[in-house]
Amino acid sequence: MNDNWKIFIVEDDIVIAKQISKFLKSWGYEALINEDFQKVFQNYLDFKPDLILMDITLPFFNGYHWCKMIRKDSNVPIIFISAADENLNLIMAVDMGADDYIVKPFELEVLFAKIRAILRRSYEYEKDNDKVRLNSIVLDKNSMELSFEDKKIELTKNEYKIMEILISNPSKVIKREEIMNKLWQSDEFIDDNTLTVNIMRLRRKLDEYGLKDLIKTKKKVGYYVEKPN
Repeated sequence: MNDNWKIFIVEDDIVIAKQISKFLKSWGYEALINEDFQKVFQNYLDFKPDLILMDITLPFFNGYHWCKMIRKDSNVPIIFISAADENLNLIMAVDMGADDYIVKPFELEVLFAKIRAILRRSYEYEKDNDKVRLNSIVLDKNSMELSFEDKKIELTKNEYKIMEILISNPSKVIKREEIMNKLWQSDEFIDDNTLTVNIMRLRRKLDEYGLKDLIKTKKKVGYYVEKPN
């Protein structure tokens, strides 16, 4: 599981916010503390987080308000942070669009365990008969297209197969030999450079649509994908 996650912290208590941020950064996460409580939604749009920690009691508008606004834009995971006297329960949290909640005061290790569990559930790849999904990337077998945000990228048969192999195994290095065997199921000799050329063309195409460096190289071994930012 990747640890380069972006966490947006919307917490009225700056001391708690800084403690959470420092703890997450110690684990390699990127954490942003919201500083303007009139612009929570705009700050969320600018940062594009993988998960949001949302305090309920906030200046100007409460966490429920911002949660509803964010839910109109995306399904990014949201954990509500509740004061003990707010009597928030899990049913209420889910009804408001949250994925989980935690009550103050809390141990940072407990919060971190919740964050990791939700990230794992939310961003592991999904696959059905016709589509493969990883985060905001969707591969459609019928149209041979890759969708990303509001863009559609037409792929060749080999490009589609390469992406399907890599996206179906996020963060796992797939050996060149394995990819070649799946692309060219034949007893005939296939020049190793053929795969290199296919990867180069695919990378160039992905770069043009804002997916630069999506395909990573493990030198002398193979290739893998990480979640896009």
